Amino acid sequence: MHMKIICIGSATKDIFFPTSEGLIFDTPLEITSQKKIAFELGAKYQVKERWESIGGCAANVAQGLTKLGEQAECYSKIGDDELGHWIKKTLTQGGVGTETLEIEKECKSDLSFIIVDINSGERTIFSNRDANDKLVIMPEKLNRAHWIFISSLNGNWQKHIREILDIAKVNKIRIAFNPGQKNIKTDLSEVANAINVSEIFFVNKDEAIEIVGGLGENTILELLENEEYLVKVLYKLGPKVVVITDGERGAWCYGGDRLLHCEALLMRKVVDTTGAGDAFTSGFFAAYLKRKNLGECLKWGIVNSSNSVTEYGGQKGLLNKVEIEKIAAKVVIS
Repeated sequence: MHMKIICIGSATKDIFFPTSEGLIFDTPLEITSQKKIAFELGAKYQVKERWESIGGCAANVAQGLTKLGEQAECYSKIGDDELGHWIKKTLTQGGVGTETLEIEKECKSDLSFIIVDINSGERTIFSNRDANDKLVIMPEKLNRAHWIFISSLNGNWQKHIREILDIAKVNKIRIAFNPGQKNIKTDLSEVANAINVSEIFFVNKDEAIEIVGGLGENTILELLENEEYLVKVLYKLGPKVVVITDGERGAWCYGGDRLLHCEALLMRKVVDTTGAGDAFTSGFFAAYLKRKNLGECLKWGIVNSSNSVTEYGGQKGLLNKVEIEKIAAKVVIS
């Protein structure tokens, strides 16, 4: 029997503008923001090509899980507009459940404008979350789930998280949690409460540093830069498994035993890193649902994310089970 996973968060249309015009410069003293991109104020820049894709963490993870044979739904809010109908249609075509998708009248669906640096594949995202600011949590839509994946939430997100966790507790639903940067910056205690009851906690390194530093743990720079220190502090908060990702440096995973690490793979040229974290999450999560060991889960996440960055958007580069298994067999865990 398949487990039913409901992914809560954003579903959006992403529009990509690749350019090599931005000036990249280092800001090493800003620990969570060490590189910047700049453009001339008032200038105009020509873009040779553009790409459009469905995006948003909940949509991306639900699609990644579905492609890997899991039963996933996207719990999100869309507007009753052309963009919203396109989002729903695209999810349905990808096999993602849309029973929990909420449609709001007189509301703009979420849209992201993404600048991609052609040379590195790194992206800068400008997003409007008008629809997801209006998200409503309905217990009757969640109480039959086996798992709830909570991603970055908008609007009254603290209330939403408390409602989700209450429903999960009553119905013995397992939680996977991947908070957004805004959640971490605005209410760390609420995020920490959710980490405490999560089975799997996903976070990138910058966010891990922000959480650990913000909780009043040792803020010596060398310690905050150390993945083993970060992952073990987060593990003490209560989750069964902690996963930290750090782009091309790969990912770390800890379940109370041995710290595992896997480097990112250079499969083909990196064209766009948007959604790479979501691809990692869906790969790791799908392997975990299939009861694979944590080393194998890490491999699945790395393989999925490493392929994701070879395409524009967070979904075109997602792999199926056969494709992941073939590549993962050659991946080394340290």
